[in-house]
Amino acid sequence: MFHPYDLTTTTSKYSELFADGKRIETLWIAPSQAQDATPQKPTLVMLHGGLGCVALWKDFPEQLAQTTGCIVLAYSRYGNGKSQPLGEKRPVSYMHHEGEVVLPELLEKLGIQKPVLIGHSDGGSIAIVYAGKFPDRVRALILEAPHVFVEDISVCGAVNAKAQYETSDFRHKLAKYHQDVDATFWGWNDIWLDPHFKTWNLESYLPQIRCPVLMIQGEQDKYGTVSQLEAIRAHMPRSEVLVLSNCGHTPHRDHRETVLARMTAFVAEVGKGPHPRSIDRQIRPKSGG
Repeated sequence: MFHPYDLTTTTSKYSELFADGKRIETLWIAPSQAQDATPQKPTLVMLHGGLGCVALWKDFPEQLAQTTGCIVLAYSRYGNGKSQPLGEKRPVSYMHHEGEVVLPELLEKLGIQKPVLIGHSDGGSIAIVYAGKFPDRVRALILEAPHVFVEDISVCGAVNAKAQYETSDFRHKLAKYHQDVDATFWGWNDIWLDPHFKTWNLESYLPQIRCPVLMIQGEQDKYGTVSQLEAIRAHMPRSEVLVLSNCGHTPHRDHRETVLARMTAFVAEVGKGPHPRSIDRQIRPKSGG
């Protein structure tokens, strides 16, 4: 099996493995100077959003590898990207399953210990589940637009996404990134519009999390509000909050340079030891980027 520290002649490599019995695509990325990425530095593991995948991160993982000097692993969950297409209806508890079963198996098979988990949207929620279930197995969390409970704005966002998927070119654009775009979209959308999902909640995982946490939220996010961050912060004082104006649901795309710089600084800080203070940062860039 390919090992990330074998990156001596190339800076990235696609591979596949089976986790929870499903075929999963992975992308390993190292800094251009491979000797800078050592086992002493944490591996950054990127967990995409509900409709995301490896390819939809674009070049952000490569930029993180360069600025942090860390190995980066991005993978597409079952049902997304080039991973095995979804073959059944997802249960309401699927994010719990991803964090408690799939992610631990994947990390074990890849030999990744105490990673920094970087989760966007649903990926952030999965990171919370993992860190709450296995608090000693994670170095730090970077949560971008995470969810720990269902807000009305989240449901409205899913309703609007459904309308766009059925009436605009959204389906065509999304199809470029997923093997079975309909299974991917409805596998995500059906969950968020399921009446039983209204009571979905991850707050019971929060008290167990002991690692440093960076949370990033856009003020114009159509899928969630800063109430999500406030709920997380109430249980985790060792956290930093970055709120971005003129920013929607994907801060790493809407304010790439700001987000990249803060993530890079946070990863460097994590390597220095204790992270005792809570810091509120209200960033209001004049323009996106």
